[in-house]
Amino acid sequence: MTWDMLEPILIIISIDIILGGDNAVVIALASRNLPEEQRNKAILFGTGLAIVARILLTTVALYMLQIPFLQLIGGILLFFIALKLLLDTGEDQHITPGDSLIAAVKTIVFADIVMGFDNVLAIAGASHNNIVLVIIGLLVSVPIIVWGSRFILMLMDRFPLLIYFGAGLLAYTAAEMIAEDSYVLHILYEFPKITHWLPLFSVMFVVLLGYILNKRKLKT
Repeated sequence: MTWDMLEPILIIISIDIILGGDNAVVIALASRNLPEEQRNKAILFGTGLAIVARILLTTVALYMLQIPFLQLIGGILLFFIALKLLLDTGEDQHITPGDSLIAAVKTIVFADIVMGFDNVLAIAGASHNNIVLVIIGLLVSVPIIVWGSRFILMLMDRFPLLIYFGAGLLAYTAAEMIAEDSYVLHILYEFPKITHWLPLFSVMFVVLLGYILNKRKLKT
C-alpha cells in the first residue's frame, strides 16, 4: 500500500475516532437499560447499521462535492466544526435509553446519523472522492470507537491537547477541500504556493483562534 493511499485512510480513521466520542457516549446511554445479554447485541446491530448508513451518506456527499462551490462551502463548514470541537462545553447529550433491543438499536442508528454530519463531511473531504478509502477507514475506526470509547474519552479528558490535534486535523482537511474546489483551483492556478501552504496556515489559524477564545471564556 502506497503512502498516497495510506495517508487519507489514517486521516479518516483519526477524524472518525476524534469526532466519534459523543457517539460512543450515546451508544452507552441507549443500551444501558437493557439486560446484560442484550447490550452487546444492541451495540453490535446498532453499530453495524450505523456503519452502513455512514457509508451511504458519505457516498452521497462525495458526489455532491463534485458540484462547483459545494466543496468550497463544505470546507468552510468544516472550519466551523473544527472550532466547535475546540469550544464545545461538553454538555451531556439528552438521549432516551431504549427499554427493548429494537428501541436501543433505533436510537443508536438515529443518533449516529443526526450527530454524524461532521464526520460525514470531514471523511468525504479526506477521502479525495475514493469510496474504497471511506469504507476501509470506517470499518477500522467505528469498532475502535465502540469498544474503546471510554478509553478515548478518558484520554481526551486527561490530555486536552488531543482535542487541539483533532481540530487541527479537521482544519487541514477543510483547507484541502477548499483548495480542490474547481472554482478555487481556477483562481489559484497561477499561485500554486498558496494551495501548498493553505492547509498549514489553516491548522495554525484554527488552533490559535480556539486557544485564544478558550482563554477568554475562562476569564469571563
